[in-house]
Amino acid sequence: MMDKYGQALINNASKLDAVTDACGEITKLATMIVEDNSKVATIALLRKISETVDNPKHKIDAKKAAQVVNSSLIEFYGYSTIQGICKPTDEANEDTRTLQDLLDELNALVGLEKVKNKVQDLIVYQKVQKMRREKNLHSAKNTLHLAFTGNPGTGKTTVARIVGQIYKRIGLLSKGHFVEVSRTDLIAGYQGQTALKVKKVIEQAKGGVLFIDEAYSITENDHSDSYGRECLTELTKALEDYRDDLVVIVAGYTEPMNKFFESNPGLKSRFNTFIEFDDYNSTELDNILLSMCKNNDYVLDDEAKEKIHLYFEQQTTSKDENFANGRLVRNLYDDLVMDHARRVINVSNPDCVELSTIKAEDFTFSLDKTENG
Repeated sequence: MMDKYGQALINNASKLDAVTDACGEITKLATMIVEDNSKVATIALLRKISETVDNPKHKIDAKKAAQVVNSSLIEFYGYSTIQGICKPTDEANEDTRTLQDLLDELNALVGLEKVKNKVQDLIVYQKVQKMRREKNLHSAKNTLHLAFTGNPGTGKTTVARIVGQIYKRIGLLSKGHFVEVSRTDLIAGYQGQTALKVKKVIEQAKGGVLFIDEAYSITENDHSDSYGRECLTELTKALEDYRDDLVVIVAGYTEPMNKFFESNPGLKSRFNTFIEFDDYNSTELDNILLSMCKNNDYVLDDEAKEKIHLYFEQQTTSKDENFANGRLVRNLYDDLVMDHARRVINVSNPDCVELSTIKAEDFTFSLDKTENG
């Protein structure tokens, strides 16, 4: 929750914005300072304050407003510093989102309807089992471990993070923190060391979520078969030993994940819930791009939207098993912003609209392009 000093800084920055016609830039800097403790934004805001005070074209009202923002900035940092001294770091970094906040965040994700429904069912089931245990009624000894399957860029990591915090809120995990690992974090180069590596990772993840992406890579290297088996033995043991305060989520492409579990029945038996993440359709890709633009103060004009929608339609129609989903959108967004910058740099004194509007001419992807990455 934002403290009164942070709120005062943003409010006073907004007033300075208004009297200097700064197009919301000063408020944005103040918000970055309050929300992210951004040093870059702090330096930029101090520069704005100095420019306003020193520039003879600004009236006395603007200069006074700048001085008030300066005082607010000093008060905000003074309060933040004292808070940091008085509060332990862990408490300061603690996730304060409520269960409803987390559910709203999950539901706000574009698409993924099957995933959302499955997670909702999971929460309801686990909450009721917990209540049954508290009343000394029989409850199923199902594990909390999950398997996420699907192509890259479909939100598996994002959902895994949210699930960890949801499990904490309903009392199933003591911490709810998130530890992400890959094959190299689990397998060592010498016999016997792999077990130690896995134990160390499990120790870090206890009380939270251990997320293993491309889990099948643990055993897919022929030259390190014995190390892979050593890793799986240790992992399977941990799944059972710490089932009451550890969630392991394994993720990866659907087919390799299916083969991975078929060849490891002891591991598969520890996972009760399998969730398939579908690819996004063209409309969902549109919505992801629009959301990214909105979050970064860009808008697409109608002609750009139309061209991009056609591009997404073509990409979803001609996709193969390496279809990149959200990564495709991220790559396109980065290109749009770069091409927009190349165009706008040649405009003399561009206004807010020009600085924020991406036009069809900024879309340089060929409509017959088949690359997804």
